Amino acid sequence: MRVAVITFPGSNCDQDCHRSVEIAGGSASYIWHREQSLGNAEAVIVPGGFAHGDYLRPGAIARFSPIMETVARFARRGGFVLGICNGFQVLCEAGLLPGALLRNASLRFQSHDCHLRVERADTPFTSACHRGQVLRMPLSHADGNYYADPETLAALESEGRVVFRYCDPRGDATVESNPNGSLMGIAGIANRRGNVLGMMPHPDRAIEAALGSVDGLPLFESLVGQTHAAEVVR
Repeated sequence: MRVAVITFPGSNCDQDCHRSVEIAGGSASYIWHREQSLGNAEAVIVPGGFAHGDYLRPGAIARFSPIMETVARFARRGGFVLGICNGFQVLCEAGLLPGALLRNASLRFQSHDCHLRVERADTPFTSACHRGQVLRMPLSHADGNYYADPETLAALESEGRVVFRYCDPRGDATVESNPNGSLMGIAGIANRRGNVLGMMPHPDRAIEAALGSVDGLPLFESLVGQTHAAEVVR
């Protein structure tokens, strides 16, 4: 699996994502945000960080970068796209995922480990997991409070598009286990087709025991293990 890792001014997790892909057995390459081609990539990762300094609001400027038009076409053709933290914010701003990430309910930057429950194990990003599995990985954000209108929330729930939900170590989705106030405890969602996933916690920071957790590795193993590639966007 060939994975393109998008790099914006202010990205700080692109190297983490690159290494995660390689540890999972894939090959990765960096794509600068001004480029307009993904080369021969079969999947795309929009990494965490502070693209363009998060000016205006997170992802608001990055969504206008030339590469994002290519990523949008790639996604429409069925290409796999994973947005992590700031990448999730960019995907929402670009209209590839519904809703928005608001300021944390605490009004404070949150940076600590969290637990999330796998709600779906049949996506290209969670096939190496099992439904109900509890994963532990870091989060690091000031704007991770997922919000959408009631109709969108109802659709996400009824269509099974909530892929990850914040929970406690036992797997219970409690108010106390929700680190940012996200509606319905949402930690990650997919588009209707299931080929685009956005999530706030960082699987790329939980891929080696030295980092304190390897619970993020199955997500990259799932992605790298996909046997069919979308049409290449050049």
